[in-house]
Amino acid sequence: MTEQSVQTPIATFDLTVLDTAEPRKLAEFYCAVLGWRIEDASDDWITIRGSGGAGLAFQLAPDHVPPTWPDREVPQQSHLDLNVPNLDVGEQRVVALGARPTGIPGGDSTFRVFLDPSGHPFCLCLNAG
Repeated sequence: MTEQSVQTPIATFDLTVLDTAEPRKLAEFYCAVLGWRIEDASDDWITIRGSGGAGLAFQLAPDHVPPTWPDREVPQQSHLDLNVPNLDVGEQRVVALGARPTGIPGGDSTFRVFLDPSGHPFCLCLNAG
């Protein structure tokens, strides 16, 4: 890749979109976790953002089947890594909002894996900074 191609992007990143049977419920979960707000909402699509940059969207998928990762029956398609200053406090807060711990060990105690209310995996990662 040339230096010119790096300086001239083809596109800009806008959203990560998650399928869910309950867009509003999942949007409210991530608003509470990230301190973001709902930017746009309809019956089948909700977008949330923070003060700037990329956001998350939740698309109605009535037949959504959550991944069973690490079991490969329904494999993980993607996951979010969310930085926290304290894993114990972060875990307590996301569980209170409806996340479920997976019990999957987090290497070197630097991250923990959860499932959001629709069953999507996400990690709380210890922010070393």
